Amino acid sequence: MSIPPPSGPYQPQEPQGPYPQGQYPQGQYPQGQYPQGQYPPPPPSAQGPYGAPYGPYPQAPYQGWGQGYSPYNQPAPVNGLAIAALVLGVLCCLPAVGLVLGLIALRQIKKRGERGKAMAVIGSVLSSLGLALWVLALATNGMSEFWDGFKDAASSTSSPAKGECFDSPTGLEGSTYDLDEVSCAGAHDGEVFAVVVLPGGDFPGDASVTATAEDKCYALRSAYAMDAWAVPDDVDVYYVVPSAESWDLGDREITCAFGNTDSDVAMEGGSLRNDETTLDADQLAYLKAVNGAQAAMESVPEDLPEDDLKANKEWAAQVAAALDDEARLLRGHTWPADAQKPVEAVAKEAEALVLPWAKAAVAADVDAFYLHYGEALELEDSDLSVTARKALGLATTPPAEDDGGTGGDTGGSGDDLEV
Repeated sequence: MSIPPPSGPYQPQEPQGPYPQGQYPQGQYPQGQYPQGQYPPPPPSAQGPYGAPYGPYPQAPYQGWGQGYSPYNQPAPVNGLAIAALVLGVLCCLPAVGLVLGLIALRQIKKRGERGKAMAVIGSVLSSLGLALWVLALATNGMSEFWDGFKDAASSTSSPAKGECFDSPTGLEGSTYDLDEVSCAGAHDGEVFAVVVLPGGDFPGDASVTATAEDKCYALRSAYAMDAWAVPDDVDVYYVVPSAESWDLGDREITCAFGNTDSDVAMEGGSLRNDETTLDADQLAYLKAVNGAQAAMESVPEDLPEDDLKANKEWAAQVAAALDDEARLLRGHTWPADAQKPVEAVAKEAEALVLPWAKAAVAADVDAFYLHYGEALELEDSDLSVTARKALGLATTPPAEDDGGTGGDTGGSGDDLEV
């Protein structure tokens, strides 16, 4: 930036001539004898190019800039507390602190001549409003409602709904904090078939929550996948249970899911859901009839007859009653013409099986129990079920039998995934 010269006649810079600045040779008048303001003309060598003498007159008509002049104005610094007050006021995270900083900033600005008054005022006003809102929320229980909403959101982020498929970043064993919903049409880690809500109160402990999940999930899987024959043999039952930490945030849900028996392998082939949302009336009637007997058979006692004969006899009585109900339900429904005879054959088989199971229920000893149990196994004919299922459009491949030999058990190890 350049500084324009003051207005007036042009005065070039004085060069270094043969005489020092402002000194001329002594002429005929001694120094100081000339009238005030009158001087002899300078010698020709001292004349400038425009006839103006070099050097200033004793009374210079203009005054130069003083020492230290700068063409740029130096602005006052911005008060740091004013900036902090504005930030806290906008964020409304610490309204009391923002208000205090704003007031201190205004005092410092006035005393020091600093900038930032507007920021301090705005920060103080916003902090005052934020503080008032906090007080109002506490007085009206608003903070409690906010926290409850936060806990609900935290507890629901990792719980897909019934019928949804998901991927788990950590697999189906161990701990996880997030389950990502994905399409069931593609590869997925699991498919939710039930959600169980636990009662409130203190956290019951990992063992108790896991035991509840074990009982509930295995009991509910057939309500979602009613056709057990349609569930692949490599599908197992898993459950996502609350941890002590998620319980404190309001998590009360046990999520029951199907997953591959190898927890590191994804499931494919679409959804396993087959219930009233996907089946027709005839398919539902058939499955409701046969699933009761199937569930009774799957409730086999843990101890063998020689170890607990009483429990096994009670189990045989339950199976006999369930088979009797199956026959009654099958005969009580009107079937399509092409399914009438196949279903009738299944009903006759159920009626025939009632007798040996009823005899096992009253067996005098272990040998008698095994005798009647064997008779029941010999009467079973899976081909009859295959024919009836084919006529009704249901799955026709029987599930592989487990070690217990009861057949149709699609349950697995019951591994749990904790969140």
